[in-house]
Amino acid sequence: MEFELVTLQDLENLKRELLAELKKMLEGYKPEPERRWLKSADVQKLLGISAGTLQTLRNRAMIPYTRLGGVIYYNREEVKKVLEINEANPHLLFGKLR
Repeated sequence: MEFELVTLQDLENLKRELLAELKKMLEGYKPEPERRWLKSADVQKLLGISAGTLQTLRNRAMIPYTRLGGVIYYNREEVKKVLEINEANPHLLFGKLR
């Protein structure tokens, strides 16, 4: 079995190389702007709920939505409000008593 000695200078060089690679990778990165309108799958993921639960929230008018053609859209700000209401009042579930 062979051993190779790694010096502090070797580690410093590795750090510089890694940082240079990361900077190079991130140069062209532009985060995607937040979309105003979300589709059902986005809302399900955001709230951590199933399609059936989302349907129930719509049926009970607990979450506002807009239907355009066959696609349902939710305003991101309205979804955030639903989350904030639930956070501020933990005895509520999406604005209704649990």
